[in-house]
Amino acid sequence: MTIVDQPVDVLLSDGTTVQLRPIRPDDAPAIVAMHSRFSERTRYLRYFSPYPRIPERDLRRFVQVDHRDREAFVVLAGDRIVAVGRYERLGPQSPEAEVAFVVEDAYQGRGIGSVLLEHLADAARRYGIVHFVAEVLPANGAMLRVFADFGYQVQRQYADGVVHLSFPIAPTEATLEVQRGREHRTEARSIARLLAPRAIVVYGASATGQGVGAAVLGHLRDSGFTGSIVPVHPTAPVVAGLPAYPSAAAAGIAVDLAVVAVAPEAVTEVVADAATAGAHGLVVISAGFAESGPEGAAAQRALVRAAHRAGMRVVGPNCLGVANTDPAVRLNATLAPVLPAPGRVGVFSQSGAFGVALLAEASRRGLGLSSFVSAGNRADVSGNDLLQYWQDDPGTDVITLYLETFGNPRKFARLARRIGRSKPVVALASLARPVGVGEGPALDAAAVSALFAQSGVIRVDTVAELLDVGVLLAGQPLPAGRRVAVVGNSSALTGLAATACAANELTVAVGYPRDVGPRAGAAEFAAALAGAANDDEVDAVVAVFAPPLPGQLTDSEGDFTAALPDAATAGKPVVATFLAGRVPAGVPAYPSVEEAVRALGRVATYADWLRRPPGGLPALDRVDAAAGQAALRADGGDVAALLRAYGIDVVASVPAGSADEAVAAAQRLGWPVAVKAAAPGLRHRLDLGAVRLDLADPPALRRAYAEMAPVFGADFLVQPMVPPGVACVVEVREDPAFGPVVGFGLGGVATELLGDRAWRAVPLTDRDAAELVDEPRAAPLLRGHRGAAPVDRAALADLLVRVGRLADEQPRVRALTLNPVLARPNGLAVLHATLNTGVEASRPDTGPRRL
Repeated sequence: MTIVDQPVDVLLSDGTTVQLRPIRPDDAPAIVAMHSRFSERTRYLRYFSPYPRIPERDLRRFVQVDHRDREAFVVLAGDRIVAVGRYERLGPQSPEAEVAFVVEDAYQGRGIGSVLLEHLADAARRYGIVHFVAEVLPANGAMLRVFADFGYQVQRQYADGVVHLSFPIAPTEATLEVQRGREHRTEARSIARLLAPRAIVVYGASATGQGVGAAVLGHLRDSGFTGSIVPVHPTAPVVAGLPAYPSAAAAGIAVDLAVVAVAPEAVTEVVADAATAGAHGLVVISAGFAESGPEGAAAQRALVRAAHRAGMRVVGPNCLGVANTDPAVRLNATLAPVLPAPGRVGVFSQSGAFGVALLAEASRRGLGLSSFVSAGNRADVSGNDLLQYWQDDPGTDVITLYLETFGNPRKFARLARRIGRSKPVVALASLARPVGVGEGPALDAAAVSALFAQSGVIRVDTVAELLDVGVLLAGQPLPAGRRVAVVGNSSALTGLAATACAANELTVAVGYPRDVGPRAGAAEFAAALAGAANDDEVDAVVAVFAPPLPGQLTDSEGDFTAALPDAATAGKPVVATFLAGRVPAGVPAYPSVEEAVRALGRVATYADWLRRPPGGLPALDRVDAAAGQAALRADGGDVAALLRAYGIDVVASVPAGSADEAVAAAQRLGWPVAVKAAAPGLRHRLDLGAVRLDLADPPALRRAYAEMAPVFGADFLVQPMVPPGVACVVEVREDPAFGPVVGFGLGGVATELLGDRAWRAVPLTDRDAAELVDEPRAAPLLRGHRGAAPVDRAALADLLVRVGRLADEQPRVRALTLNPVLARPNGLAVLHATLNTGVEASRPDTGPRRL
């Protein structure tokens, strides 16, 4: 949400940055100055009259608002206010407010109106305003389009020469789709201007050719960059054989990108100089910022603030640089002297040092590169920005990412889920939690992989595996299933491949592995491969080859690699491990059988994800978010009321501190009852004797209490008996990397000890919930094990969707556990729930657009 007095940076439709903040009384002179720059037409369309100047009384009212019933936001480009939008409630406690905004002529048509409307609607909703009304002159077509194109259900009336508009401002699927479509276009355009610049200015290149700046300048020059290169040097007329200038503006050309390799204390001056030349973005190679301590972090914040005020994006600081192999651009603004060959794989690396190794290894593997961005400290441009750009980039077919941390994990999951439908996303993500991020236990590797898989992301563990998968995706079709034909000339290698298939959840097709034997010639090997590739019962082929013993084959029989391209024409992926000979281009080759099969398994899992329907957010009855919020307090809350607000009922539970109190509780609840030790860790421990069931009368209850109290203390809970079922556990956790996540598993000491939980990030779709129910290793108990009746898995999925909705909408919920949940053939019962609350957790992918 936009918070009063907290400025936010936003992107316009052309990819430039501006600042949006609430208006202040001291903005009065800037408002007058903006008004003086309006054309007569703009004044007339906004005020319905010439309105040549703002009277003092109107000016005071414009700039003095209560930020509740009357709100106004200004948009600043640099230090200059270029737009203002406001709403005013129509009477005390009215649910309606009038909205209006005006944009300086030079900034019209760049999406400012829609950004203002998003932020005004978000602010108004927090104070009970549910409708906006507006009056617009018919000639003001641009303003009418702002309202019409937003996705709101706008009602129009024409009277007295004015168009009267009225519309509800509650977010809908339509408004969210419009908002995210605009977000995608603006972020993609901001990156496109960085990766396809017409002219580049380089700061920090020495005349001696020594140092980081000189290295980047040399790489830029030697790559054959098709645009202009402008070295900036205070005294030298020539740097690296190129004419140098004391400032970027002195070159007399419009600059799109600035590459910065100067000391941190000089960066602010560089930002100002680049802005005067019209630069759209900065690539800051310089180190000494947030990675160096608090002072560096402050300098980094100042860098980003100065750049955004000048309308620029920032890559870095402390980064390796950016590259684009498009022949029309040929950009190498990095510290890597040689880039991989041009190709169709986009690479994002958060680490500069890692990026150097990644580029070198990609070049060795023959993995063709479309573009590359190293984000370094990721002060501004992030992997999410690159996902937005690569989604529509015609030169990129595969996206590979190295991520040390997630700036906005919820947004990453949303983007990856959308983009993965058309382009595969492969991510090497560190499982180590950065220092100072979160205090609770982090998820294990299996849980993290599941959260990635939820969005269709192929998660890998090493650089080698990142490239293994990238090479396969770049050159081969996706498998139609998981049936694999293994063909080779060595029984040892084919056996290893079959074992690796089982380890990677691939099925060796019937009739395979096929060993043609060490004496088979190239023709026989080719025939076996072609037969496997054309077998209708095969989805992918693994070709393995060991060199024959000397003298076994003639030269004419020995060209085994020639068999591979023919096998690949069948439209199925072919991976190869050849211990002799060079595999031809286009066929992914791996040094070991295990690596080849592992890459194939990762890609097959992605193909499975593509084949499944994407799922949706189901409509839920009996949900009252406001009632849920009212049930929460900073020190806890009424967990039963919170769950009830989301349509989840908890079986009544009455505390008792004596046998008499327990009997009285049972009389109110109705016999038979269960009695349980009150301590949260004991409430479901039937194995320890902390739970007694089916107590039918007072004597039975008193006996149970007398036996249990000496062991577990005097405090117990009394509950009415419910029909038996399979015990399950549902959890909500605020993960430091992924935000709120929902876990599901079966109850019991063994499953808890083994960590048998499945996890998904919120919000949960119907597909997510169904997968959660089926994913734990103990899930067969829910489907009817050893003759037991299957439980109502649809009821469990509905419960999980509701819990996910609660976690999504209530950011003060830090942890929630339902344990046990008894699942039965005809429904379920939630027996106990525990809740931990705290300050409102960040939900960075909600609310109006902002950087």
